Amino acid sequence: VQLQASGGGLVQAGGSLRLSCAASGSMYSSHAMGWFRQAPGKEREYVSGVSWSGSTYYRDSVKGRFTISRENVKNTVTLQMNNLKPEDTAVYYCAVGTTYLNSRTYKYWGQGTLVTVSS
Repeated sequence: VQLQASGGGLVQAGGSLRLSCAASGSMYSSHAMGWFRQAPGKEREYVSGVSWSGSTYYRDSVKGRFTISRENVKNTVTLQMNNLKPEDTAVYYCAVGTTYLNSRTYKYWGQGTLVTVSS
């Protein structure tokens, strides 16, 4: 599975960005798709995930601000990020895994896209 992410950039606090990721290769609709992020000097963290049927997970710090969605036919996943905060600054990675309920099942990774939120 190959993943191509896009949509990062620089935005002021309170602004919005939309990340997109397209998967190709041996992709099954039953795979979970998700987003992780890694800020400088910090460990990678699981931000959001979505099952093939549309069930979702969000980490507490992004609930109410981020929305994840996917199109199974196109093998794409999108992360709409609103009301961005400086602490959201990180490299964001899309990923494909077995289940959205367990971050450790994600085995395929995109190249990462940088999101910078200025205060």
